[in-house]
Amino acid sequence: MKLTILSTSDVHGYWYPTNYSRRDDHEDYGFLKVATKIDQLKKQTKVDDWVITIENGDFIQGSPLTYFTAKKQAQWRFVYTQLTNAVGYDAGILGNHEFNYGMTYLQQCEANRKYPILAANLKQPTNVEVIDAPYKILQKNGLKVGILGLTTAYIPHWEQKQHIAGWQFESALKAAKKWVPVLRKQVDIVVVAYHGGFENDLETGKPSERMTGENEGYQLLSEVPGIDALITGHQHREIATICQGVPTTQPGEKGKYIGAIELNIDDKHQVKTQKAQLISVADVTPTEKFKTLTRDLQAKVEDWLDEPMGKVSGNMKITDPMAARLHGHPYLTFINQVQMAATQTDLSATALFNDEVLGYDETVTMRNIVNSYVYPNTLVVSEITGADLKAALLRCASFFTLDTSGQVTVSKKFQEPKRQYYNYDIYSGINYAFDLHKPESERLIALSYHGKPVRDDQKLEIALNQYRGIGGGDYPMFQANKIVREVQIDMTELISDYFVTHPVVQTTDEQNFRIKK
Repeated sequence: MKLTILSTSDVHGYWYPTNYSRRDDHEDYGFLKVATKIDQLKKQTKVDDWVITIENGDFIQGSPLTYFTAKKQAQWRFVYTQLTNAVGYDAGILGNHEFNYGMTYLQQCEANRKYPILAANLKQPTNVEVIDAPYKILQKNGLKVGILGLTTAYIPHWEQKQHIAGWQFESALKAAKKWVPVLRKQVDIVVVAYHGGFENDLETGKPSERMTGENEGYQLLSEVPGIDALITGHQHREIATICQGVPTTQPGEKGKYIGAIELNIDDKHQVKTQKAQLISVADVTPTEKFKTLTRDLQAKVEDWLDEPMGKVSGNMKITDPMAARLHGHPYLTFINQVQMAATQTDLSATALFNDEVLGYDETVTMRNIVNSYVYPNTLVVSEITGADLKAALLRCASFFTLDTSGQVTVSKKFQEPKRQYYNYDIYSGINYAFDLHKPESERLIALSYHGKPVRDDQKLEIALNQYRGIGGGDYPMFQANKIVREVQIDMTELISDYFVTHPVVQTTDEQNFRIKK
């Protein structure tokens, strides 16, 4: 028998082949392409072979469509499981972003499923009904397959407390050590589906990033015997390999690929050959079967995105992301202005999250706003010291490096194992300077606040997004215990509200920092 395990992960609400930058945009990804391809693969499978499908998390958050269902029209939330039911998944896993809009949203999006949500390392509160079991056992022609579900235990480090009240999170590794032996006694094949990734190089085993426990995939393979296939996600990496003898996949993001693991199994239920691959959906045309389920919602989203919110006097379009990071940009200054206005502070930091951020047209629409600010961040105000601020700026300065020709590029640690452009911040309310010729620990060569040098013991209040405010992105100088107040309103709403009170926004080129290169 050939057993094929197909998996999706980190779709983030990108169903149609569009990035929503324009109404007529067309990309080579999207969940409708994925669903169509899975349908095709199932129909091509021989009668005696077996295809198992797993949705590996981060499905209900991340796009303008998901924001629309979360914040604007809740009546559309049923479409999520209507769509996944139509695909015919055998199991689902919770991603960390499943928690971003709270329990009501999560439960409504997961209602009426025809497949179980598996989570062996999460415990839900008694008033929540999302997780069905730690594992699921499937059987065909006498072959028994067990699927163990795991989710990154790092969620409490990022998520708003009210969204995870009563939830308990255990190390995925610890849970796997408990449950894999239990499954091993009952089944022939053990599949671990983990919404998490790797902090080690898959070939050498050496740490590839700071070892926090956020991504325990390598440890699952090295410390838990008895796993026959490992499905991963969370990092948006594109992985298909045999790691430590175990076929392993991670299918990127936005429905670009399907993870596929093939196990050829003999009559004694032993694995004879194994293969891991990623199946591209770039050339797939979505079928009417899936478009029919989602067409009306998609049309509503596109109409909403075209609603005008305000105007910009000046230029807030981003045409060169690297130049924006090196010299600042009116769009980033504007985001800091919104943060400072919402928090009543005069010091703020924000990031150009990725190179797809386009900034704003002269007439600013919801499309501009949600495509440029892509995360469901709320704001915090942290009381920090001057020493904390200097440490954070040095972290920012390490974002850049000089290549052999003296050109400024992005440091390897912000690009591998995945791009982390969202972890470089640009500040408003201070003046500062970096010298990239100096060692990383000495690159901050100037820092002043209200025209005076910042002292190490000086107390400062700074507006940050909630992820950064609790130290996310390897900023340990920012911690939850330094937060003095919060603004529990999504940044997209804060930006929209700002245009209500400021119908015409004048661009500002702050020019408050310089980088010597």
